[in-house]
Amino acid sequence: MKAYTGDKIRNVAIVGHGGAGTTSVTEALLYRSGAIDRMCKVEDGATTTDFEPEEIKRKVSVNATLAPVEWRDSKINFIDTPGFADFVAEVKGAFRAVDSALIVVSATAGVQVGTEQCWKLAEEAHLPRIILVNKMDRENADFDSILDNLRSKFGKKVLPLELPLGKEENFEGIIDCVRMKAYRKNGNGSDEIEIPDEYKDYAADMHEKMVEAAVEADDDCMMRYLDGETISDEEIRKCLIKGIRQAIIFPMICCSAAKNIGLGRTMNAIIDYTYPAILNDFKVTDVATGKEETRDAGAPMAALVFKTMSDPFVGRLSFIRVFSGSIKADSTVYNASREKDERVASVFTMRGKTQIPMKEITAGDIGVTSKLQFTATGDTLSDKNDPVLFAPIEFPLPMYTRAITAKKKGEEDKVMNALNRLMDEDPTIIVTRNPVTKETLISGMGDQHIEIIMERMKRKFGVEADLKAPIIEYRETIRGKAHVQGKHKKQSGGHGQYGDVVIDMEPLPPGSGFEFVDKIFGGAVPRQYIPAVEKGMTECMQHGVLAGYPVVDVRITLVDGSYHPVDSSEMAFKTASSIAFKKAMEEAKPVLMEPYYNLYVTCEEGMMGDVIGDLNSKRGRILGMQSLDDGLSRVEAQVPYAEITEYAVDLRALTQGMGTFEMKFDHYEDVPAKMAEKIIADAKARDEK
Repeated sequence: MKAYTGDKIRNVAIVGHGGAGTTSVTEALLYRSGAIDRMCKVEDGATTTDFEPEEIKRKVSVNATLAPVEWRDSKINFIDTPGFADFVAEVKGAFRAVDSALIVVSATAGVQVGTEQCWKLAEEAHLPRIILVNKMDRENADFDSILDNLRSKFGKKVLPLELPLGKEENFEGIIDCVRMKAYRKNGNGSDEIEIPDEYKDYAADMHEKMVEAAVEADDDCMMRYLDGETISDEEIRKCLIKGIRQAIIFPMICCSAAKNIGLGRTMNAIIDYTYPAILNDFKVTDVATGKEETRDAGAPMAALVFKTMSDPFVGRLSFIRVFSGSIKADSTVYNASREKDERVASVFTMRGKTQIPMKEITAGDIGVTSKLQFTATGDTLSDKNDPVLFAPIEFPLPMYTRAITAKKKGEEDKVMNALNRLMDEDPTIIVTRNPVTKETLISGMGDQHIEIIMERMKRKFGVEADLKAPIIEYRETIRGKAHVQGKHKKQSGGHGQYGDVVIDMEPLPPGSGFEFVDKIFGGAVPRQYIPAVEKGMTECMQHGVLAGYPVVDVRITLVDGSYHPVDSSEMAFKTASSIAFKKAMEEAKPVLMEPYYNLYVTCEEGMMGDVIGDLNSKRGRILGMQSLDDGLSRVEAQVPYAEITEYAVDLRALTQGMGTFEMKFDHYEDVPAKMAEKIIADAKARDEK
């Protein structure tokens, strides 16, 4: 692949709902451009961009994959992205590297959940969008109904620039509504023909609507058009470019990836209408001043690492979008995010898993380097003499948590090392240690996401792990008071053991924790043993009498006791305090408490009734609702954590993948009596085991 300057480079993310055909479209674009000499099907497990075993097995994309092509003396860096919600982080990262999005829509299914999610993310990233209607050769493919569907979801800005020539299995080419010509498939290309008579009126109508929409992007052209003046084809083209780049026009084109129809015209549209990479100004924060600046491709070197892959053989691969300056092979760059110098050995691009050497990554281009020591996803590489920082990539918070243990004893460190490597690769994986339950927890975007992480860990690092629902962090407390004595007396040749304490136990307000009060008078318990009594109580607080969970919100007052001048010791008083604690807990009406979380659920307004009904069935309390923009609503509820350990899966099923949620711990409440009995029985069975 030859070197290209930024004005000849386009960076495009291919996105869509899972099953709309993003990978098939990418494969067809690669084939049509001559980048590959054989077009494979997803079903065969041999496509260029779905090369990971997890993708081949499931026949779905899991990673955002780079796929550069050469077309019309230009380079287009395509990034094929996953269509399932569990892998939205890949889309988020890709959107920071590209200048436009190609949104693939199925001609039979229309706008689906993933389509809307991708559209929303592209809108947030301020990306121009081209809509590509794929599968025009399929039965029940209907361009007009898809147009109505798109406009009902995304507004009148959706503008057809092409019409299908032929329908369903007879789909054989494209009618260009801009140039008013038709193109019939011929081998790997097409023949230009006159528009057939049966399509002329339809095409003329669409052309007129296209002109009306295009001139709205330019005030001067619009005034002249309204005055009845004829606008030249070149001016209309310029208006279209302006409207598309400003995201006030969303062109709609069509294709069949399976039949290899319309793919050349898709690349033409990308080159003609979207931003050349260096025309897109970018924002950074100047490290020296702390102020945000807008820069262009002529500024000192600035680049963003938008993706990281861990390879057990090659090491860490860093995918880089260079916005200004260049990164050369055998050079040193400055990681402004970590304040470290990094040595760049070689630079290359990748087409799927195939490396293609490069001498340098120029402004506007996307490239890859390996074995950077400190650099992670989201880091900024810049000129050390003019350091800048890009805004961090905002990845969604993980919503699904499992407890993870090594399948084989002795491999705990191997599992943790593998997870750390995988966290480098995927910022939406979070691994934590729960100090109370002593469990290692892995959190991800959903059950599929975690399942694939486990498969990847086994394949790449040779270790296996088991997953289970995390232990709920229950707590124990008391609702009554107790006055008890704890005496420890033991005689065995020589020194014996003697400790005697009398305590009062009483509840404290929620959130107070533990309070120890010393009310000893007259030396009933010598001063040197009182810290041992407190320590004994503190240790006992870690394991309550009901189910062994930590005890909270209790005041213990040491009121009396006795000692032996020879047999008393710190250990004896610790033991006595333990005896007193257990007796007091049993007398003071102990109860089990469970954690309640504040849950914030966002979904379409029409789904809110189902969501609220589901939360009520989970013992939730609805705290409030509010209407948001774009027909969305948000509900806030308090729900026991025990009811929402699978909520990521439940909500996806309830809202067809459209719902999102955040959760935050709020407080503890008493567990209902019948549920408490089961939890206590389970805890005792677990301890016995």
